[in-house]
Amino acid sequence: MPPRAYPTARQKRLGAELRKLRERAGMSGAQVAAFLGGERAQVSHLESGRYGVSAERVRRIAAHCSATDKHLIDALASMAEEREKGWWEDYRGILSPGFLDLAELEHHATYIRAIHMLHVPGPFQTHAYARELILSGVSDLPASEVNVRVEHRMRRREIFDRPNPPKFEALIHEAALRMRYCSADIIRSQLEFLHEVSLWPSVTIRIIPFDRQITGSVHSMLYAGATIPQLDTVQIDSAFDSGFLDAEAQLTRYRALLDSVEEISLDAEESSKFIQRIAQEM
Repeated sequence: MPPRAYPTARQKRLGAELRKLRERAGMSGAQVAAFLGGERAQVSHLESGRYGVSAERVRRIAAHCSATDKHLIDALASMAEEREKGWWEDYRGILSPGFLDLAELEHHATYIRAIHMLHVPGPFQTHAYARELILSGVSDLPASEVNVRVEHRMRRREIFDRPNPPKFEALIHEAALRMRYCSADIIRSQLEFLHEVSLWPSVTIRIIPFDRQITGSVHSMLYAGATIPQLDTVQIDSAFDSGFLDAEAQLTRYRALLDSVEEISLDAEESSKFIQRIAQEM
Protein backbone atom coordinates (compact mmCIF):
# COMPACT_ATOMS: atom_id res chain seq x y z
CA MET A 1 0.00 0.00 0.00
CA PRO A 2 1.48 3.41 -0.97
CA PRO A 3 2.01 6.01 1.74
CA ARG A 4 -0.76 8.55 2.34
CA ALA A 5 -0.08 11.69 0.37
CA TYR A 6 -1.82 13.95 2.90
CA PRO A 7 -2.25 12.42 6.37
CA THR A 8 -4.69 14.21 8.65
CA ALA A 9 -3.55 16.11 11.73
CA ARG A 10 -4.87 13.26 13.89
CA GLN A 11 -2.95 10.64 11.89
CA LYS A 12 0.18 12.77 12.21
CA ARG A 13 -0.41 13.07 15.96
CA LEU A 14 -0.58 9.29 16.38
CA GLY A 15 2.67 8.92 14.46
CA ALA A 16 4.32 11.68 16.49
CA GLU A 17 3.34 9.96 19.75
CA LEU A 18 4.88 6.70 18.50
CA ARG A 19 8.05 8.61 17.70
CA LYS A 20 8.10 10.02 21.24
CA LEU A 21 7.85 6.49 22.67
CA ARG A 22 10.83 5.44 20.57
CA GLU A 23 12.90 8.49 21.43
CA ARG A 24 12.22 8.13 25.17
CA ALA A 25 13.54 4.60 24.91
CA GLY A 26 16.69 5.87 23.21
CA MET A 27 16.07 3.75 20.14
CA SER A 28 16.73 4.55 16.51
CA GLY A 29 14.20 4.11 13.76
CA ALA A 30 16.36 1.31 12.38
CA GLN A 31 16.14 -0.59 15.68
CA VAL A 32 12.35 -0.39 15.75
CA ALA A 33 12.22 -1.36 12.08
CA ALA A 34 14.35 -4.44 12.80
CA PHE A 35 11.99 -5.40 15.61
CA LEU A 36 8.99 -5.05 13.28
CA GLY A 37 10.77 -6.94 10.54
CA GLY A 38 10.68 -4.06 8.06
CA GLU A 39 12.75 -1.26 6.63
CA ARG A 40 13.74 2.02 8.29
CA ALA A 41 11.47 3.83 5.81
CA GLN A 42 8.48 1.93 7.21
CA VAL A 43 9.02 3.39 10.66
CA SER A 44 9.52 6.85 9.14
CA HIS A 45 6.17 6.54 7.37
CA LEU A 46 4.47 5.32 10.56
CA GLU A 47 5.83 8.21 12.60
CA SER A 48 4.81 10.80 10.00
CA GLY A 49 1.28 9.43 9.72
CA ARG A 50 1.78 8.40 6.11
CA TYR A 51 1.23 4.73 7.02
CA GLY A 52 -1.66 3.41 9.07
CA VAL A 53 -0.91 1.23 12.07
CA SER A 54 -2.98 -1.38 13.89
CA ALA A 55 -3.77 -1.29 17.60
CA GLU A 56 -1.80 -4.52 18.01
CA ARG A 57 1.28 -2.98 16.41
CA VAL A 58 0.96 0.11 18.61
CA ARG A 59 1.03 -2.14 21.67
CA ARG A 60 3.99 -4.12 20.31
CA ILE A 61 5.96 -0.93 19.68
CA ALA A 62 5.07 0.40 23.12
CA ALA A 63 6.18 -2.83 24.79
CA HIS A 64 9.42 -2.88 22.80
CA CYS A 65 10.09 0.71 23.89
CA SER A 66 9.37 -0.24 27.54
CA ALA A 67 6.51 2.26 27.72
CA THR A 68 4.61 1.91 30.99
CA ASP A 69 1.85 4.54 30.73
CA LYS A 70 -1.13 2.22 30.27
CA HIS A 71 -3.61 5.06 29.74
CA LEU A 72 -1.48 6.57 26.98
CA ILE A 73 -0.94 3.21 25.28
CA ASP A 74 -4.67 2.42 25.42
CA ALA A 75 -5.51 5.85 23.97
CA LEU A 76 -3.01 5.44 21.13
CA ALA A 77 -4.31 1.95 20.38
CA SER A 78 -7.83 3.36 20.27
CA MET A 79 -6.71 6.05 17.82
CA ALA A 80 -5.12 3.38 15.64
CA GLU A 81 -8.43 1.52 15.45
CA GLU A 82 -10.30 4.51 14.02
CA ARG A 83 -11.38 3.61 10.50
CA GLU A 84 -14.71 5.39 10.06
CA LYS A 85 -14.56 8.42 7.79
CA GLY A 86 -16.14 11.53 9.24
CA TRP A 87 -18.43 13.94 7.41
CA TRP A 88 -15.50 16.30 6.84
CA GLU A 89 -14.02 13.82 4.36
CA ASP A 90 -16.74 14.95 1.94
CA TYR A 91 -14.71 18.14 1.56
CA ARG A 92 -11.29 16.61 0.90
CA GLY A 93 -9.91 18.07 -2.30
CA ILE A 94 -12.45 20.89 -2.10
CA LEU A 95 -11.32 22.76 1.03
CA SER A 96 -7.78 23.02 2.36
CA PRO A 97 -6.74 20.36 4.91
CA GLY A 98 -6.90 22.84 7.80
CA PHE A 99 -10.71 22.98 7.59
CA LEU A 100 -10.92 19.18 7.74
CA ASP A 101 -8.42 18.88 10.58
CA LEU A 102 -10.35 21.37 12.72
CA ALA A 103 -13.63 19.50 12.20
CA GLU A 104 -11.91 16.22 13.06
CA LEU A 105 -10.35 17.77 16.17
CA GLU A 106 -13.74 19.01 17.41
CA HIS A 107 -15.36 15.66 16.62
CA HIS A 108 -12.93 13.68 18.78
CA ALA A 109 -12.69 16.20 21.63
CA THR A 110 -14.03 15.15 25.02
CA TYR A 111 -14.41 18.85 25.89
CA ILE A 112 -13.61 22.16 24.23
CA ARG A 113 -12.55 25.50 25.66
CA ALA A 114 -12.11 28.46 23.36
CA ILE A 115 -11.26 32.15 23.36
CA HIS A 116 -12.72 34.34 20.62
CA MET A 117 -11.64 37.95 20.51
CA LEU A 118 -13.08 39.24 17.23
CA HIS A 119 -15.92 37.00 16.09
CA VAL A 120 -18.51 34.50 17.27
CA PRO A 121 -17.19 30.90 17.44
CA GLY A 122 -17.59 29.02 14.16
CA PRO A 123 -20.01 26.31 15.40
CA PHE A 124 -22.32 29.03 16.77
CA GLN A 125 -22.47 31.23 13.67
CA THR A 126 -25.64 31.72 11.65
CA HIS A 127 -25.58 31.05 7.93
CA ALA A 128 -25.77 34.77 7.05
CA TYR A 129 -23.14 35.85 9.59
CA ALA A 130 -20.72 33.12 8.50
CA ARG A 131 -21.08 34.14 4.86
CA GLU A 132 -20.36 37.80 5.58
CA LEU A 133 -17.45 36.91 7.86
CA ILE A 134 -15.86 34.69 5.20
CA LEU A 135 -16.30 37.37 2.54
CA SER A 136 -14.77 40.02 4.81
CA GLY A 137 -11.64 37.88 5.18
CA VAL A 138 -11.14 36.81 1.54
CA SER A 139 -13.21 39.05 -0.72
CA ASP A 140 -12.17 37.47 -4.03
CA LEU A 141 -13.35 33.95 -3.26
CA PRO A 142 -15.60 32.47 -5.95
CA ALA A 143 -19.21 32.05 -4.88
CA SER A 144 -18.94 28.26 -5.04
CA GLU A 145 -16.14 28.19 -2.48
CA VAL A 146 -17.93 30.64 -0.20
CA ASN A 147 -20.94 28.33 -0.26
CA VAL A 148 -18.82 25.29 0.58
CA ARG A 149 -17.05 27.06 3.44
CA VAL A 150 -20.36 28.18 4.92
CA GLU A 151 -21.79 24.67 4.58
CA HIS A 152 -18.73 23.16 6.26
CA ARG A 153 -18.98 25.67 9.12
CA MET A 154 -22.64 24.86 9.68
CA ARG A 155 -21.88 21.14 9.78
CA ARG A 156 -19.34 21.65 12.57
CA ARG A 157 -22.40 22.11 14.79
CA GLU A 158 -23.21 18.41 14.38
CA ILE A 159 -21.11 17.60 17.46
CA PHE A 160 -24.01 18.91 19.55
CA ASP A 161 -26.47 16.50 17.96
CA ARG A 162 -24.84 13.48 19.59
CA PRO A 163 -26.36 11.81 22.66
CA ASN A 164 -23.33 12.93 24.71
CA PRO A 165 -21.94 16.08 23.10
CA PRO A 166 -18.65 17.53 24.33
CA LYS A 167 -18.80 20.31 26.89
CA PHE A 168 -17.99 23.53 25.08
CA GLU A 169 -16.94 26.65 27.01
CA ALA A 170 -16.57 29.75 24.85
CA LEU A 171 -14.95 32.89 26.28
CA ILE A 172 -16.01 35.66 23.91
CA HIS A 173 -14.80 39.25 24.03
CA GLU A 174 -17.36 42.03 23.81
CA ALA A 175 -15.55 43.22 20.67
CA ALA A 176 -16.66 40.05 18.87
CA LEU A 177 -20.28 40.95 19.58
CA ARG A 178 -19.95 44.50 18.29
CA MET A 179 -17.69 44.08 15.24
CA ARG A 180 -19.60 45.25 12.13
CA TYR A 181 -18.80 42.55 9.60
CA CYS A 182 -22.29 42.88 8.17
CA SER A 183 -25.62 44.67 8.55
CA ALA A 184 -27.18 45.36 11.92
CA ASP A 185 -30.00 42.93 11.13
CA ILE A 186 -27.59 40.04 10.50
CA ILE A 187 -25.62 40.83 13.64
CA ARG A 188 -28.81 41.07 15.68
CA SER A 189 -29.96 37.68 14.40
CA GLN A 190 -26.52 36.28 15.19
CA LEU A 191 -26.63 37.56 18.75
CA GLU A 192 -30.14 36.20 19.23
CA PHE A 193 -28.93 32.80 18.06
CA LEU A 194 -25.87 33.03 20.32
CA HIS A 195 -28.20 33.66 23.25
CA GLU A 196 -30.18 30.57 22.25
CA VAL A 197 -26.94 28.56 22.07
CA SER A 198 -26.00 29.71 25.57
CA LEU A 199 -29.03 27.76 26.84
CA TRP A 200 -27.88 24.47 25.32
CA PRO A 201 -27.03 21.99 28.11
CA SER A 202 -23.47 21.30 26.96
CA VAL A 203 -22.54 24.91 26.14
CA THR A 204 -21.27 27.64 28.45
CA ILE A 205 -20.76 31.11 27.04
CA ARG A 206 -18.96 33.75 29.06
CA ILE A 207 -18.42 37.30 27.86
CA ILE A 208 -15.28 39.37 28.47
CA PRO A 209 -16.47 43.01 28.72
CA PHE A 210 -14.34 45.89 27.49
CA ASP A 211 -13.95 47.15 31.03
CA ARG A 212 -12.15 44.01 32.24
CA GLN A 213 -8.37 44.26 32.25
CA ILE A 214 -6.61 41.61 30.16
CA THR A 215 -3.09 40.71 31.25
CA GLY A 216 -0.63 39.81 28.53
CA SER A 217 -1.30 38.83 24.94
CA VAL A 218 -4.63 37.09 24.44
CA HIS A 219 -5.60 35.76 21.04
CA SER A 220 -8.30 33.51 19.67
CA MET A 221 -7.65 29.81 20.19
CA LEU A 222 -9.34 26.48 20.80
CA TYR A 223 -8.30 23.88 23.35
CA ALA A 224 -9.54 20.36 22.59
CA GLY A 225 -9.43 17.92 25.47
CA ALA A 226 -8.63 14.29 24.68
CA THR A 227 -9.31 11.10 26.60
CA ILE A 228 -6.06 11.77 28.47
CA PRO A 229 -4.36 15.16 29.01
CA GLN A 230 -1.18 14.11 27.14
CA LEU A 231 -3.18 13.99 23.91
CA ASP A 232 -4.87 17.39 24.27
CA THR A 233 -4.44 19.80 21.35
CA VAL A 234 -4.46 23.56 20.92
CA GLN A 235 -5.62 25.10 17.66
CA ILE A 236 -4.49 28.65 16.99
CA ASP A 237 -7.11 30.62 15.10
CA SER A 238 -6.13 32.74 12.11
CA ALA A 239 -8.01 34.38 9.26
CA PHE A 240 -5.93 32.54 6.68
CA ASP A 241 -4.61 29.39 8.31
CA SER A 242 -4.62 27.33 11.48
CA GLY A 243 -1.91 25.68 13.48
CA PHE A 244 -1.94 22.85 16.01
CA LEU A 245 0.17 22.68 19.16
CA ASP A 246 0.60 19.70 21.47
CA ALA A 247 3.90 20.02 23.35
CA GLU A 248 3.43 19.61 27.09
CA ALA A 249 4.76 23.10 27.86
CA GLN A 250 2.43 24.63 25.26
CA LEU A 251 -0.60 22.82 26.64
CA THR A 252 0.25 23.98 30.16
CA ARG A 253 0.62 27.58 28.99
CA TYR A 254 -2.71 27.62 27.17
CA ARG A 255 -4.57 25.98 30.05
CA ALA A 256 -3.26 28.79 32.25
CA LEU A 257 -4.31 31.38 29.66
CA LEU A 258 -7.84 29.98 29.54
CA ASP A 259 -8.07 29.99 33.34
CA SER A 260 -6.88 33.60 33.55
CA VAL A 261 -9.37 34.79 30.92
CA GLU A 262 -12.18 32.85 32.58
CA GLU A 263 -11.44 34.67 35.84
CA ILE A 264 -12.16 38.08 34.28
CA SER A 265 -15.24 36.94 32.33
CA LEU A 266 -18.85 37.39 33.33
CA ASP A 267 -20.58 34.28 34.58
CA ALA A 268 -22.98 32.40 32.30
CA GLU A 269 -26.14 34.14 33.53
CA GLU A 270 -24.63 37.63 33.34
CA SER A 271 -23.25 36.81 29.89
CA SER A 272 -26.66 35.74 28.62
CA LYS A 273 -28.17 39.07 29.69
CA PHE A 274 -25.19 40.92 28.23
CA ILE A 275 -25.71 39.32 24.80
CA GLN A 276 -29.40 40.19 24.86
CA ARG A 277 -28.65 43.79 25.77
CA ILE A 278 -26.22 44.27 22.88
CA ALA A 279 -28.68 42.62 20.48
CA GLN A 280 -31.34 45.16 21.52
CA GLU A 281 -28.89 48.01 20.85
CA MET A 282 -28.39 46.93 17.22
